[in-house]
Amino acid sequence: MELRWKLCCSLAVLLAWGQCVAGDESTHRYEVGDPITLWVNKVGPYNNPQETYNYYLLPFCKPKPGETPRHKWGGLGEVLQGNELIDSQVDMAFRRDTARATLCSVHLDDAKTGDFIEAVRRHYWYEFFLDDLPIWGFVGPPPEAARDGEATYIYTHKTLDVAYNGDRVIHVNLTSEAPVALTSGTTLDFSLSLAWHAVATPHARRFERYLDYSFFEHQIHWFSIFNSFMMVIFLTGLVAMIMLRTLRRDYARYTRGDAGDDLESLERDVGEESGWKLVHGDVFRPPARLDLLAALTGTGVQLALLVAAVILITIAGTLFVERGTIVTVFIVCYALTSFVGGYVSGGFYARNDGKLWIRTMLLTATVFPLTCFSIAAVLNTIAIFYSSLAAVPFGSIVVVLLIWMFLSFPLCLFGTVVGRNWNGAPDYPCRIKRIPSPVPEKKWYLRPLVIALVGGLLPFGSIFIEMYFVFTSFWNYKVYYVYGFFLLVFLILIIVTICVTIVASYFLLNAENYHWHWTSFGAGASTSLYVFLYSVHYFFWKTKMTGFFQTAFYFGYTLMFCVGLSVMCGAVGHLGAGVFVRRIYRNIKCD
Repeated sequence: MELRWKLCCSLAVLLAWGQCVAGDESTHRYEVGDPITLWVNKVGPYNNPQETYNYYLLPFCKPKPGETPRHKWGGLGEVLQGNELIDSQVDMAFRRDTARATLCSVHLDDAKTGDFIEAVRRHYWYEFFLDDLPIWGFVGPPPEAARDGEATYIYTHKTLDVAYNGDRVIHVNLTSEAPVALTSGTTLDFSLSLAWHAVATPHARRFERYLDYSFFEHQIHWFSIFNSFMMVIFLTGLVAMIMLRTLRRDYARYTRGDAGDDLESLERDVGEESGWKLVHGDVFRPPARLDLLAALTGTGVQLALLVAAVILITIAGTLFVERGTIVTVFIVCYALTSFVGGYVSGGFYARNDGKLWIRTMLLTATVFPLTCFSIAAVLNTIAIFYSSLAAVPFGSIVVVLLIWMFLSFPLCLFGTVVGRNWNGAPDYPCRIKRIPSPVPEKKWYLRPLVIALVGGLLPFGSIFIEMYFVFTSFWNYKVYYVYGFFLLVFLILIIVTICVTIVASYFLLNAENYHWHWTSFGAGASTSLYVFLYSVHYFFWKTKMTGFFQTAFYFGYTLMFCVGLSVMCGAVGHLGAGVFVRRIYRNIKCD
């Protein structure tokens, strides 16, 4: 009897589990009449995308008294993006229409009236989720629709029109209706109606309606790609001209003595030499702050590999349809690519006869993460002060720190050890003089700082149009999905940066200045300076953002982006210039 009872209980549990699996959000499949959950997420001013708050900050219909509403926690990326999904406790069933049903009645006192009026005047929007599909609506009519002296209105009825295909939810449309004037002492009756209709759209294409094809695939986008491609052709042609004409002529004159010229002719030619050939004894001298340059170079290569990996993974998996997935992939890929950063920095440091490799490893592992963490800590403090959902919970901060401590840092250490042992032998074609040569005074436009600042103009020009699409996507509620374009622009940026730094290094060496290491790094890194200046223009002329909160988050996020861009472009440019310098000095007599 006891055994039979256990078997019956086990069967009941399995059947219940099977029903839950057959009709829930994890499978996105429902039977007719299955309950479906409407999740409320956040609310905030439309013009300030990062200034978001808990949906129940406003006196909407609260959860049932005495019950703790369910929370839906996603992955790490979703939490970092400021999402907090709460069960609205609205009774809804799959493919069951619901007539106009009153959700609750809210009596307006002075405080609630003031909250709603402030929300409507600041054009607050809110976000719901139904079967992982986002739904957006406004608290009230747009502020510009109201006239001076008129009452402020709030929408009290929501109509959800849900499209389905078989047992799957495809589309959800929200219509806000029944505006009511906000007056203290009155009662608002909030209601909702639900209507279902069948469509032929397959489940795999249900997110396409959120993609703005007319914006991202505009002709100007294609033109920008073509313009950047032509810039690549021009710059590679310029570098080829330097290599094939100028350098070949210099080689011929420098090695003319090998063709049987007499000693007098050779001495006359050597006496006429100038430019890059005269600094062959100093050009491979270790740069100032070798440890920092090695750390930045390793970190930059790591970031370049990280960006390429995230783009390719996103193209393969269309990760933009899942909340916070791209952020999670970014964090995990950064930790996994730490080996590459340590390998590059350790090898570069050892090749330049560096001795304090542990300090270089620590700089490689901490410089970029610590910079971003410092900026994020300031922004998180501001978000906590404003009680915003943008504040990252302490548990998520601990998770990120643990990923860095137990994955990123050990991989960086291992990469540094491997790099300094396997890739640390010097491979310079010229010996270094014991005493550094003096650097002659040149015109202002041949100074390292000027060359570095000018060097960032062309790389910025190659990504200028794409920056507009990226900024608009991030700050204006558009889903960025053209990662094929982004990959192509990324490759163009790398090529243009390498070409520009090669030309900049050649000009500097021709000016008999052998401090090319930091100049080549700066020529690539200065790209971020122009991106930041563009972000200032975008903020004041392309957005309607207001308030200290949104301003701090806008420029804080932009600063983190520009720091990463500067390190990446600087490292790529420095490595490209290093290959060029070794190549041109390999064919001359350096003894």
